[in-house]
Amino acid sequence: MRARAAAFGVMCARYVPMIMLLFTMSDISARPIDIGAPESRGHVPRVHVPQPVAAAGQVITDDLGRPFPLPARTPERIVSLAPNVTETLFALGLGDRVAGVTRFCDYPEGAAAVRKVGGLVDPNIEVVRSLDPGLVVAFRGNPLRLVERMAKLGLPVFVCDVGEGLEAVAPFVERLGRVTRTEERAAALAAGLRRRLEAVDAALRGVAARPKVFVLLHGQGLWTSGGESYVDDLIARAGGTNVAAALPKKWALYKRERIVEDDPDVVLVLARSPRDFAASRDWFMKMPGADRVAAVRAGRIFEIDENAASRFGPRLVDILDRVARLLHPERFGGER
Repeated sequence: MRARAAAFGVMCARYVPMIMLLFTMSDISARPIDIGAPESRGHVPRVHVPQPVAAAGQVITDDLGRPFPLPARTPERIVSLAPNVTETLFALGLGDRVAGVTRFCDYPEGAAAVRKVGGLVDPNIEVVRSLDPGLVVAFRGNPLRLVERMAKLGLPVFVCDVGEGLEAVAPFVERLGRVTRTEERAAALAAGLRRRLEAVDAALRGVAARPKVFVLLHGQGLWTSGGESYVDDLIARAGGTNVAAALPKKWALYKRERIVEDDPDVVLVLARSPRDFAASRDWFMKMPGADRVAAVRAGRIFEIDENAASRFGPRLVDILDRVARLLHPERFGGER
């Protein structure tokens, strides 16, 4: 447990903390839609299923191995200390019970009106206490010392961790459903996510050619995803090969010479707007030696929503679907 706690680290500047922390996470719509339908616009369904009152007295462990007593019913006031948690709570129909979020919790739109309690690494404990939450959901990017201090003050803190790949997204939803006593809603949402994963797997079954892919994070030079990032798993599942997979890290800076040597077939730019994408694309194309890179010659530099891809949650399945269609449009009726 001590080793796991040590990994519960403090993140640093700008978008990089969000990437290393959550890379993932998902933007979630509040409108009810069919949970089985693939979403290409960054929306994950909010599922409406009546929830029974659960029996009290049950205890589970959070992802730091700490015992956590389950509430008898869905808490009236919930504080989220991470964007992916916030979005998943809204997807579970709990938006009206979310009383506090971080300043990074910008999706769905309803999160903007919720009281801000600070950031990922600097949540204000007094603000959290003032909200009188029945549940505080923390994530691995929140400093362990602050999590422990909240617990000592009597705040009911449940800590979630990030999974190693896309297969862990549905269990994350189910786990959050468990601790919020919305098990039926979570089961329905998780089942829809699993169906969508299986649909992509079926479409790519037997694919022979696996394009070489380089992931570029806007505004961070040649910062890219290594073999320990779940983005690496996403690329592989989408039918590609991450050229930086040999890097024994989640995220790392890549050398320009390696880009030319690896000669990726596709470059995926993680950006928050078309303007950011265009800036990164143009910067990459002007890089010395870029004219020899296959992706540049073929014009296969594509935009990926960084806001969705950097948060470990349901919208990662949207990103998988988009990347799979970009890499293998022939398997999806030519759609991109």
